[in-house]
Amino acid sequence: MRKNPFKHWTEIQYLKEEIKNPLIEVGDYSYYSGYYAGGKFEDICVRYIWGDEESQKMYNPVNDYGWVVDKIKIGKYCCLASGIVFMMGGNQNHNTNWITVYPFKKKLIESYKSKGDTIVGNDVWIGSEAMVMPGIKIGDGAIVASRSVVTRDVEPYTIVGGNPAKFIKKRFTEAQIEMLLEMRWWDWKEEDINNAIDILSSTDIGELYKYYKENIK
Repeated sequence: MRKNPFKHWTEIQYLKEEIKNPLIEVGDYSYYSGYYAGGKFEDICVRYIWGDEESQKMYNPVNDYGWVVDKIKIGKYCCLASGIVFMMGGNQNHNTNWITVYPFKKKLIESYKSKGDTIVGNDVWIGSEAMVMPGIKIGDGAIVASRSVVTRDVEPYTIVGGNPAKFIKKRFTEAQIEMLLEMRWWDWKEEDINNAIDILSSTDIGELYKYYKENIK
């Protein structure tokens, strides 16, 4: 039985400190809250991605076959809930254009197709047991509801949910979203972020923009 690396449900792991897989990139302060799934982010959440220790010993798809291997790139200050799943590995050798999707061993090299990198923006919240399909891009400030299946790109500061995940609402007005995307608070110096925590933890985007104009820009 796998030992749960989380001692209690309130414990989080900052992923930048934990990630070992060369195909996973994570920004500062993005965390995984994985107590209920009972395993590490790389073991539980990222499916079918070459780079784990055993696969590395067996083969190298880039050097051996010339494959373009998809990566997952997660921005800063993201909140990733327990049991989320990122489906990776391109088409996983199941070529839907062929008569059969069965991956015959002699056709493995020909059958593979990349789906492109999966990209999660900054300040994104993905709810418990949501699934993100290969090659998806989730914009800054977006929210994915629990147990959603994300099959299409998600625009910045948009809430989606369901299977397949559908648009629920924008978090703010278009003008406010433009200001937030201009400010990119997650790229500020840590001192500036700390000074603005009270504003960041409020609904006053105008006040944050004023702070940005006076102190950052």
